[in-house]
Order: sequence, then C-alpha cells, then structure tokens
Amino acid sequence: MSVRPDGRPPFRADHVGSLLRPQALRRAFRRHAGNEIVDDEFARIQDDCIRAAVRMQEEIGLEVATDGEFRRGSYWGRFVERTEGLEVRPALLKFRDDHGREVDFTAPYATAAIRRTHPLALDEFVFLRATTSVTAKITLPAPSTMHFLRFSDFADRAAYADVDRFFADLVGVFQQEIADLAGAGCRYLQIDEIAIALLCDRSIRDKVASSGGDPDALIECYIDAINGAIAACPGDVVVGIHMCRGNFRGRHLADGGYESVAERFFARADANHFLLEYDTPRAGDFAPLRFVPKGKGVVLGLISSKTPVLESLDSLQRRADEAAKYIGLERLAISPQCGFASSAAGNPLSEADERAKLRLVVDAARAIWR
Repeated sequence: MSVRPDGRPPFRADHVGSLLRPQALRRAFRRHAGNEIVDDEFARIQDDCIRAAVRMQEEIGLEVATDGEFRRGSYWGRFVERTEGLEVRPALLKFRDDHGREVDFTAPYATAAIRRTHPLALDEFVFLRATTSVTAKITLPAPSTMHFLRFSDFADRAAYADVDRFFADLVGVFQQEIADLAGAGCRYLQIDEIAIALLCDRSIRDKVASSGGDPDALIECYIDAINGAIAACPGDVVVGIHMCRGNFRGRHLADGGYESVAERFFARADANHFLLEYDTPRAGDFAPLRFVPKGKGVVLGLISSKTPVLESLDSLQRRADEAAKYIGLERLAISPQCGFASSAAGNPLSEADERAKLRLVVDAARAIWR
C-alpha cells in the first residue's frame, strides 16, 4: 500500500471500523465479565465472530476490512484497560438523541504516570492480517480522548500537575504502539478524533471555557498530540483521521459544522486523508472542505450508521457533487459517517441493515467514480 501524492484516499469505498457485535459475542462479553467463561473460550468466540465479519466485508466488495473492534468493549476501552495509570470516571458531557433525551457515560482519567505495559491493538492487527485477503485497517482513539471528556479534571494532580508532561507520556504510548503495528505490517491506520469535532459546538466550547479551559488552545494541543503520535510512521503507512461528534446507541454529543476548526486542522494535522461525518444537517455544509490542502483527501461520511433507513444512490451522488464544488471529486471517497458500534451495545440497526449500508457504500462508490 502506498500514499498517493494526489491526495486520493486509498479506497473509494471505506468504513470507519466498528461493526455490530453478533448476539453470541455480546453474550460472551457478559459471561466473561461474570467469570462464567475463561479467557481462552472468550478469545475463541471473538476469533470466530471476526472471521465471519471479515467474510461479510469481502463478500460485499470492500477492499478494506477491520475486525469490527470485536475485541473491545468500546472504541477506546482497550486503550484504558491496557495502559498503566488510566481508569474510567464519569464524563462531564452527555449523549443525546434527536428528541433531547440524555444518557451519561464514562471517560478516561489518569490516576498515575501513564505507561504502555501491553500492546493495545497489535494482537488485533496480527489476527486480522492473517484472516483477510484485503487491506487490514486498525483504528486507535486519538490522544485527546484520554484528556478532553472531563475537561480540566483529566488527571490526579499528584500524577500530572503539568498537562505537557501528561501529553508527553501519552504520546509516547501511542508512538510505541504505532511503531509495533508498523513493524508487524500495518499500512492503514485510522485515528478516531472526537474532541476537535466537539469543539465545533458553541455550547461545548462554553462549557470548556467555564471550567477554566481555552478551546482554541486545546485544538492546537490536540493537533500536536496526533502529529506526535504518528511522527515516526513509515512513509508507506496511510493515516486517516476520523472526526466524530459522538456515537453511542444512535445518540450524539455535539452539533455544528467544521468551519471553525477546518483551516487549522486540515492544514496542520499530518494525515493523508480525513473521514468526516456528513450524515445529517447537524454536520453543517461542505464549505469547510475548501481548506483541505492539495495532497490530502476526504472520505465523505454520507451514509448513516445510526438508522436503518437506506439512503438513495441518487441522493448520495448529488451530495458528492455538492462536495466537489469545494474539493476535487478525485480527492473524495465515501463511507458511513461513523462505526456501527462504538461500544459493544451497538446502534439501533440489525446486522442485515448494517450489511445493506455497507453494500450501499460499495455501490455508491462504483456509481460516483465509474
């Protein structure tokens, strides 16, 4: 796999990573947590479910596959479980649906010095690479995930009185993991960035400011952290950054288009392409794409992973044409706006709905870039 200098994303049809956990896997998560099955049995069930998920992705024509994040309770959960010094505490934001109903969730918190004592996703990649005949993609939460969701109360001050020291240690963990992934042959890495997308929401910016934070300074800090994390990536590793407004059982965390962060983020983030949410009017218009520099591309998240309603091919073609007014069509691709299951609970769709959505991604890509 190689980085394209023209900015074209590696695949016209892509997806963000997480997939709905089959019933057998959800049951295994519960039984393992209750000590009803041992680690080996749990791993065997995960292996079987991953093989089936990979077959599904290949059968519908995707040229890139993930393991569905089937070894994770949530997209960032394994990072916390396997990193010394991190635990979870209540987040200071709430997920909400389109009717305003809110749900609490938890967030990472540093209780001691952060150290990588176990590989975070390396075993996921090794198994996936051996299972698929197409490109294996690995996802990692962005460094900001470990900092943002509790605002200024991100760590015990006895462990980290200095935010710079916190990010230095955190970025070091990412560098070690990414070096091992690259050494094992990973050539497509996706960083899942939510904080910068959330900082497009005026109400969240106000909450950050009221807690003593500086939203604009945080954006610069988080861009620096991503760049530090991937600084040593070999030149043939393609890096995509997914910008997400939150995804939990079909709920979201934020509203607002990318305009307020686009010029800084697209120019400064050392990514090859960006996977952007554009499934609802909450995401704003395509005008921020004018700031994507030449040599970088965009995967348009036009297909919703939060609802079973299937978008029409005509509407997807029209929206791609609208985006192409701001960035060349040759530098675009298509995907769902987010994963189907950022946590094991999953979004309110069936596995048949998920397959239809992913098949639509492939069909739309063939229709738009024929």
